[in-house]
Amino acid sequence: MIDTHCHIDDGIFLPELEAIVARQREAGVEAILVPGINMQSVESVMRVCKAFPNYLYPALGLHPEEVKKDWQDNLLHIREAINQIGCYPEAGQGVIAIGEIGLDYYWSKEFANEQKDAFIEQLRWAVKLNLPVMVHSRDASEDTLHIVRMVCHEAEMEGKTLRGVMHCFSGSREIADAYIQMGWYLGIGGVITFKNCKLAQTLCPSEGNHNPIPLSQLVLETDAPYMTPVPYRGKPNESRFLKYVVSKLSETYRVSENEVIELTNRASRILFGIK
Repeated sequence: MIDTHCHIDDGIFLPELEAIVARQREAGVEAILVPGINMQSVESVMRVCKAFPNYLYPALGLHPEEVKKDWQDNLLHIREAINQIGCYPEAGQGVIAIGEIGLDYYWSKEFANEQKDAFIEQLRWAVKLNLPVMVHSRDASEDTLHIVRMVCHEAEMEGKTLRGVMHCFSGSREIADAYIQMGWYLGIGGVITFKNCKLAQTLCPSEGNHNPIPLSQLVLETDAPYMTPVPYRGKPNESRFLKYVVSKLSETYRVSENEVIELTNRASRILFGIK
């Protein structure tokens, strides 16, 4: 299993980080991608990834909830850090993706315009650097899709591509299809195990005219320490709990758990270039 989105640099993990990483390895987690959220997290993300090279992989970006009045200073700091660190695989343990970026109107739309500007700028970084993106979208599906399509078109006009994953996807089938048609991936985590969650039906409908979303377009993620799957809801999430997501996907698609792992691992390696 590959966890494509885990905040293992969170303070809750740091006191026992070595033991926690060992626990994930023992549970069959092959690699973990660690996204940044602001300029302060550049240091914490890089520190943990350097401690476990070729197992923890860093991504850097400005999370939409972190977009405030000083958002431009944040972006400048993050961009300079990426320049210094370099990009994977050219830089060995360099930055593997731009993320976590996107739009979030859940709590407030006070900085909605600034979020859009920051999102567009970071997507353009990804095109220029030939890196994938990890996109966070909450209560902003239409704006997110519009901006992604716009920057994809810009990239195509330059003979380049914008590729990425919709982190913690729980949107409609129409939104899912739009990203799949662009060759993007959907990040599937603990939410699929939640009671009354409709995500499994969205991915693989039992009735209607929709075909299943291909398993080959899904990647596994935890968003740890958040979004803990059943049966561990209420406790800090860990990458090893991906097995419950795998189990639910196996049940949903009526394939073996090994096939789920094989296809999602392959998708993760294609998207992020992990060897």
